[in-house]
Amino acid sequence: MEERVVMAGFGGQGVMSMGQLLTYAGMIENKNVSWLPSYGPEMRGGTANCNVIVSDTPVGSPIVTEATGAIVMNRPSLDKFESEIVQGGNLLINSSLIDRKAEREDINVYYIPANDIAVELGNGKVANMVMLGAYLELTKAVKVESVVEALKKVFGERKAHLIPLNEKALQRGAEMVKK
Repeated sequence: MEERVVMAGFGGQGVMSMGQLLTYAGMIENKNVSWLPSYGPEMRGGTANCNVIVSDTPVGSPIVTEATGAIVMNRPSLDKFESEIVQGGNLLINSSLIDRKAEREDINVYYIPANDIAVELGNGKVANMVMLGAYLELTKAVKVESVVEALKKVFGERKAHLIPLNEKALQRGAEMVKK
C-alpha cells in the first residue's frame, strides 16, 4: 500500500494540519511516511499545499509527482492539481467553495460540502477534518483512531475539548463517500 496525496487550499484552511495529522497517524501505525509543506508568499489567505506519502515500504522521495489522490479546498487548487492525479485516483473537492466540476473522467471524483458540514457541526474550522474523514474512508491509508490519537498529541490538554468535534467531522466526512 502506498498513498501519495496532495492536500491544497488557501492558508488558514487547515491544509497543513490535515497533512500533519495523516503523517502522525501513519507513524503511530509504524508506516513509512513523509510530509512536505509548500506555502505561497502570503501567510494567511495565500495558497498552501503539502505532499503526504503513507506507505508500507520505505519512501524514496517526499515529492509527490503522480498523486494517488488530492484533497482540494479551493478553486485555484483544483485548477492546479487535478492533472497530477494518476488514472483511477481519488479527487476530493470541497464543493462548498469550488464552483466547477472536475474535467477528468478517468479518476474518482467526490464533491463534499466540507464548509457547510463544518458550520452544521458548529465550527467552520473543522472543514479540513471533514475532508480528511472522507479521504480515510476511501483509502483506508490509516485508521481514524490513529488520527484521533494524533489529535490528542497535537492538541494537548489545553485543546482536548475540541477532540469530540473533530471526531464528528471525521465521521461526517466518511459518511459523505460511503457507498
